[in-house]
Amino acid sequence: MKIAIGNDHIAIEMKNEIIEHLKSKNHEVINVGTDTSERTHYPIYAEKVANLVVAQEADCGILICGSGVGISIAANKVNGIRAVVCSEPYSAKLSKEHNNTNILAFGCRVIGIELAKMIVDNWLEAEFEGDRHITRLNLITDIEKKQN
Repeated sequence: MKIAIGNDHIAIEMKNEIIEHLKSKNHEVINVGTDTSERTHYPIYAEKVANLVVAQEADCGILICGSGVGISIAANKVNGIRAVVCSEPYSAKLSKEHNNTNILAFGCRVIGIELAKMIVDNWLEAEFEGDRHITRLNLITDIEKKQN
């Protein structure tokens, strides 16, 4: 699987550990996050990852900032993105199974690295269930189309 990953200056260390974790599971990683501790702005990286996912240059994306909230909000501004911020594995799994999320976000100030790895693994291993959830996703897409 090809995974785009982005982060702000707060989350460099966690991003690097997540990249190594993904590579150890034979995933290809596209790193579009910052690698410098110089202050920057998370929407820049959210948009980069989101655009790669929408263009199908990446199968999915992972975003990391201090809380995960702002970076997920920014990613969700890109049509076709369903980003979820998660601080535990169960919601990550259900977000993929029920909502077919294509970007996972979390905060390096909220969770530790081992929990982050569990969240990532649960999200990546989950599969969209389709069925009754398709109608709901179509309604979300309809909302996006109204915004254009």
